[in-house]
Amino acid sequence: MHSISLCMIVKNEEEVLAGCLESVQDLVDEIIIVDTGSTDKTKEIASRFTSQIFDFEWINDFSAARNYSFSKASSDYIMWLDADDVLLPEDQAALRDLWSGINDEVDVVSMYYHTALDEAGRPLFLYRRNRIVKRSKNFRWRGAVHEYLEFGGNIVASEIAVTHRKSEKSHILSDRNLRIYESYVASGRELTPRDMFYYANELKDHGKLEQAKSYYMDFLRSKQGWVEDNIRACQYLADCCKATGDKEAYRMHLFRSFQYDRPRPEFCCFIGDFFTEEQNYDAGAYWYRQALDYEGKELPGFSVPAYTTWYPYVQLTLCYSRLGLMEQAKSAHLQAVSYHPDHPSVQHNAAFFEKLRL
Repeated sequence: MHSISLCMIVKNEEEVLAGCLESVQDLVDEIIIVDTGSTDKTKEIASRFTSQIFDFEWINDFSAARNYSFSKASSDYIMWLDADDVLLPEDQAALRDLWSGINDEVDVVSMYYHTALDEAGRPLFLYRRNRIVKRSKNFRWRGAVHEYLEFGGNIVASEIAVTHRKSEKSHILSDRNLRIYESYVASGRELTPRDMFYYANELKDHGKLEQAKSYYMDFLRSKQGWVEDNIRACQYLADCCKATGDKEAYRMHLFRSFQYDRPRPEFCCFIGDFFTEEQNYDAGAYWYRQALDYEGKELPGFSVPAYTTWYPYVQLTLCYSRLGLMEQAKSAHLQAVSYHPDHPSVQHNAAFFEKLRL
């Protein structure tokens, strides 16, 4: 069987590192830990799993650190994780099964990334990331912040998921990336379109909405962005406008996303919500039905399963009931029940129909 090196960069991860390594230690052949300046027990914890712990002086460049970690690997393939990631038992088993049949022609294995789960363990937000790459291909990380892995060749899109775990530290908004981007601007360094997008994200997260809107617009005007980033920029521009009370600009940027791809379900739901709040229930219902056009299909890019399952059905229940279409409202409600019977809105609607004896 082909060997795997797990390569990680860490800093002050004592809260989560053991859980991450415990979830994968039996799946990999070596563990490479690159520490970028921990002052807690991170390195002590790492030493329980591997002796290959390396120090790397932090130079405000995530790609440099990740490429250094890759340079220490000696296995046939390299897998990467962050310290607050885990493979759940079912995904550990799935990786074992996949790897038992892997062949030399595979260059990359992509996995889902579940960044948030609901109370029942269902993913709230997911997308694909390339997690395992053939070492001989010498794929490199690019970008100092929000780095990405260049890849190519024969890619296996697996059903395996890496799950992001929330830690106490993750609830604290860090200004690290914002400070890096601000230093770029202050030094006169030209931002790439990708930098513009992620700098705008940092500005938005830190409440600097007017600056964020300016950089999102610059990013979109560059016409050099990845289609998924273009679509997200429209969403985040809309969010900024909504937060500042500009309803018309909010709606405009939601529709703007359609020039980059067919209407995505979350945008259909946002537009449906807009019309529903305006009490235009017929228009609202139209857009919720458009969201369901993706029901049961895998979305490109980022995905919020709620927007193709229970949420549009809950909203259709509301719209149809306000339009007096009670049979259609009940049908939509039953569909919502099939997806998320314990959601408060679904339970509220169940009580409503019970009272009506429908």
